[in-house]
Amino acid sequence: MKRKMLGLLALVLVLSSMLAACGSKKQSATTADGVTTIEFWAAANPTQQAFWEKMAKAYEQTNSKVKINVSVIKESPSSEASIQAAIAGGSAPTISENINRGFAAQLANSQALVPLDTLSGFNDIVTTRNMKNTIEPWKFADGHQYVLPIYSNAMLFGWRLDLLKELGYNEPPKTYSEALEVNKKLKAKYPDKYFWAKADLADPTAWKRWFDFFMLYNAASGGNKFIEGNKFVGDEKAGVETLKFIDDLRKDKGILAQNVQDPFETGTSLFIDLGPWTFTNWAEKFPDMKYNQNYTLSMPPVPDSVDPKDSKTFADTKGLVIYASATKEQQQAAIDFVKWVYSDAKNDAQWFDETKLPPARDDLTTNESFKAILDKNPELKPYAENVPNAVPPMDNPKYNDLQTFIGQEAWNKVVRGEIDPAAGWANMKKAIEGELQ
Repeated sequence: MKRKMLGLLALVLVLSSMLAACGSKKQSATTADGVTTIEFWAAANPTQQAFWEKMAKAYEQTNSKVKINVSVIKESPSSEASIQAAIAGGSAPTISENINRGFAAQLANSQALVPLDTLSGFNDIVTTRNMKNTIEPWKFADGHQYVLPIYSNAMLFGWRLDLLKELGYNEPPKTYSEALEVNKKLKAKYPDKYFWAKADLADPTAWKRWFDFFMLYNAASGGNKFIEGNKFVGDEKAGVETLKFIDDLRKDKGILAQNVQDPFETGTSLFIDLGPWTFTNWAEKFPDMKYNQNYTLSMPPVPDSVDPKDSKTFADTKGLVIYASATKEQQQAAIDFVKWVYSDAKNDAQWFDETKLPPARDDLTTNESFKAILDKNPELKPYAENVPNAVPPMDNPKYNDLQTFIGQEAWNKVVRGEIDPAAGWANMKKAIEGELQ
């Protein structure tokens, strides 16, 4: 009993010390001369870190009462784990980027984040940055905005334009029936080529569903949220149609869910999901890949009952958050800094030029600040055009488990021909709803 009491006392002393340390840290955030220091954790990407360091220095020259320390989020074992450890240890930053909506849901669920819409200046950011449409799907089930999206990769599909032209097409198919017709012609002419060759199609890893299932499902459902908060709101008709499209491709031998080295670049795959980060790699490794010469880009194809103009897609997107452990002075200083950065479109243009990550704005193709970048990189224009049409990840802290069910119960099994699409959807829905209870 004495040992237990001593152990309990030691734990109390440790916790007291941690709280005292946190308290003293908060008290020292603003110095006697009124200077508030904020810690900004940038993504472990040299171009992103460099951007925020430049922004911090420039802002400090306009506001002598704020000091901004920019450092990189540690990625060992992961950036999410590093952030969670910092929160638990009382050493969380004031602000950090590189936050997806699912991880933000975990943090918000533990009350570690400040609802940004409660801070003075947030609405000004949304208006001045012209991002009203882009940020709308980021609203959480409780009505708050916990993340300000920085960039949004509206995921597109790449098509081997040279193959399409050989088959008699000058542009990609827009509907499922058109795509299936293309696949039949492809297989008739080139039995060793495939409509979609990608090993990930049969892999249940949660994040891989962002780049196959959700791209097609978002297009078929008009951007349905699938899961909102703790409720499954999936569109069954759209979901079954999505799975049936994949099943029809499989039946027509259009799917190859095996490891193939660079299937799209070598012409083994007619069709592949592509993000804008691809092109920097291609410039070095595949310089012969030329936009609108041997490949082109499009939004996801849709069911025949859906207007292709209404196609939506998945947003590979991350943003910044402000932590609840920061003092009120730090929180306001942080939002004021962000407001200053996004008050000038030239800063977003600099970000776009240096990172090739499309800023989360509604006006990328109409704002003159981005014209030179898009003229220089025409392959980025379709991504810029579709930023408002891209849907971010679900706002549920269990997103990893929930997305794993999509693969295990439906998508992967349909790809392998092990289950009927309708049965796959029903099994997936049952597993997800069980997890949400």
